[in-house]
Amino acid sequence: MRFIDEAVVTVKAGDGGNGIASFRREKYVPRGGPDGGDGGSGGDVYVIADDNTNTLVDYRYTRRYDAMRGENGHSRNCSGKGSEDVFLSVPIGTTVIDTETDEVIGDMTEIGQTLLIAKGGDGGLGNTHFKSSTNQAPRKATSGFEGELKILKLELKVVADVGLIGLPNAGKSTFIRQVSSATPKVADYPFTTLVPNLGVVDIGIHRSFVMADIPGLIEGASEGAGLGIRFLKHVARTRRLLHIVDIQPLDGSDPINNARIILNELERFSPELANLPQILVLNKTDQVVDEEELNELCDRIVSELGWTGVVFRTSTLTGDGVDPVKYHLMNEIELEREREIEEPAFAEAQKARFERLEAEVRRNTDAQREAYRAARKAQREGTDLADDDFDDDDGVEVIYTP
Repeated sequence: MRFIDEAVVTVKAGDGGNGIASFRREKYVPRGGPDGGDGGSGGDVYVIADDNTNTLVDYRYTRRYDAMRGENGHSRNCSGKGSEDVFLSVPIGTTVIDTETDEVIGDMTEIGQTLLIAKGGDGGLGNTHFKSSTNQAPRKATSGFEGELKILKLELKVVADVGLIGLPNAGKSTFIRQVSSATPKVADYPFTTLVPNLGVVDIGIHRSFVMADIPGLIEGASEGAGLGIRFLKHVARTRRLLHIVDIQPLDGSDPINNARIILNELERFSPELANLPQILVLNKTDQVVDEEELNELCDRIVSELGWTGVVFRTSTLTGDGVDPVKYHLMNEIELEREREIEEPAFAEAQKARFERLEAEVRRNTDAQREAYRAARKAQREGTDLADDDFDDDDGVEVIYTP
């Protein structure tokens, strides 16, 4: 199944049924009076968070969803039947946005959470409602109200406590395989991970957290290069970022420069995102046999980066040093969860921070996408070619035509 994390759908709630103008017509009942019933209500449209769904791929093929209209009213004061509601299943972590107002309608973060996204129209009134002492035979009835029509954008962000970041082939996929039952593809070439992978890290009884393996970033990801424009947003919901650095890359690149590339891309993409707590993991220590050389290399990386946070050394291939990382993460996450329960002010601050982060990430992602589309359009139309690109002094006559 393809991993689709964005979709635009049109939803139309059902219109209300019409009320009718009707009169009692029974034998031996002269002047029976009005008995027109009301119309039924149109169906509502809801989204519901479903843990059996992990992608928005269905909404790439079916892009419009309509609820049925309510029945018209009947005689003998019988109201029309209301229409059934429509429920759209989305994965946990889906944000629903109104494209017209750019308003976030809701955030689906819990299993079974239900959100009304389009309200069905109320039914019209039958002529019974218009009876009075001065108008005992009203012939007036009203039409049903229209249901809401909305064009919505569905955005899926993985719901994880820890996000793995780093250049391609830094060892992120191998790390998540070591600490969880997730089985992302692992190979010795870049971009083996093309979609985010989730893994549950189980520490013990009732102690676990969710880790997300985000596809590798590259230089320029904040401007749309590689996979960054699509998947940087997935780290917006995480509590911690685990920055994995290959201390001795096979391509001979400098690990310090590689680490700075990731830090710079985070800062460019979203300053709020760059301020998330980060843990540095110096990976692939098994490739340096001499312990003294290993210590010098690791110390130089930490020193030149000016890193003042927590640092771990690991070999995700052999599993050395992996357990201390996951226990540290578990303790940090538990402390933060407990503080959110005990301190309402801290919980509100955390919520506000994530809301700012998501708004910034969404704004930057949309801006990058529009810039990319504009550049591609200019390239197709040839408007990005400057006059200086042509040399008229080479003895060839150049004729410019409109």
